[in-house]
This record gives sequence, structure tokens and C-alpha cells, in this order.
Amino acid sequence: MRNSECEIEKKVFHTVFGWAGVAASDLGVCSVILPNKDKSSAERELMNAAGLERSAKRGHSAAGPLVKEAVAKLRRYFSGESVSFDLPLDLRYYTPFQRAVWTSVVKIPYGETRSYASIAERINRPRSARAVGQAMGANPIPIIIP
Repeated sequence: MRNSECEIEKKVFHTVFGWAGVAASDLGVCSVILPNKDKSSAERELMNAAGLERSAKRGHSAAGPLVKEAVAKLRRYFSGESVSFDLPLDLRYYTPFQRAVWTSVVKIPYGETRSYASIAERINRPRSARAVGQAMGANPIPIIIP
């Protein structure tokens, strides 16, 4: 189980688009679930995405304030506000390549885009555009990592 070594705090919350979710460890946000039609679907997706079946902590943990901040920022984002997602991220269970891709993508200025080939060059793997696309498809923290 990916996150079995640490305590995870999770929260499912309502947005104007439906029920979304966020999970965080003591190190940072580790999962964001995009809005679902119903709460139970969002809860199931959050549990599966974050590997939380056995590691989710009941009550409060050091991640509690981070989850609260992430929820507030995501609610504002889904309401149409411009939001700076300057939150710590917990990506330790992913490959160095995936982390390099996501770290590079986070640095792209708001409103700008880059091709997968451009990102591959930026991380010194110029022949890895397809792998960059696969890493982006596996992004566990959409919106925060765009």
C-alpha cells in the first residue's frame, strides 16, 4: 500500500461542480479528487487514489491544518477565483521521473502551456515526450499540479 507508512488525513467536500476530495500526509498534499456527482463516489475514489484503506487516520493529525487549507483553496478555485496553490506536496511514492515532470509543470506560469516535448527537454530527457504524457496522466494532484 503506497501510503501505509504514514498517517493520512482526508476530506471530501462539496463544490459548485459536485463532491471533491483531498488527502494529505504530515509532509504534504498527496491526492486531489476532481468533483463527482455524489459524495459516496468521491469518498471511494479518494480512498482508492490515495491508498487510504488502512492508513487513514480518524480524528486529528499534523496534516489536519494542511487539509483544511487545501479544501479552502480548492473551493475558491472551483468558485472561479484565482488561487495560488503554494502547498507542500507529498510525492515520495512516485518515481524520480514522475516527480521531475510534476515539479517542472508546477513552475509553468498561470495561463501558459507547454508541450510534452518541451517539458521533456526541461527535465533533461529530450526523447521522453511520451513518458511525460504518461506521467501527466498519472498525476495524483490535479489542479494543484495542473
